[in-house]
Amino acid sequence: QVQLVESGGGLVQAGGSLRLSCAASGRTFSSYAMGWFRQAPGKEREFVAAIAWSGGSTYYKDSVKGRFTISRDNAKNTVYLQMNSLKPEDTAVYYCAADSRILGIWVSYNNADYWGQGTQVTVSS
Repeated sequence: QVQLVESGGGLVQAGGSLRLSCAASGRTFSSYAMGWFRQAPGKEREFVAAIAWSGGSTYYKDSVKGRFTISRDNAKNTVYLQMNSLKPEDTAVYYCAADSRILGIWVSYNNADYWGQGTQVTVSS
């Protein structure tokens, strides 16, 4: 089992920044690819960003490329999502996820082995 706890969400004006953190406990954190999904009201869940267990490979949804950066610190069992130049359309509940598949396979799916409880991000115009 892997337990994931997100933090860092909140309300920010358009153009602002937030950094989400996800602290993991349980089984070996460094064995898992880590990612962030989001779900806005009335919309399907989206795979936003992911990072391989080594940190050597990353994936980003097209609409966040150049604005969001995913990183991980395996010594601290934590993954981060730095979000800059936020837009109102980024408003959603953001979920941290962990998965045992290699990154290139995982990003083709909209699911994960383990999930956090979610943190709300609201971007006002």
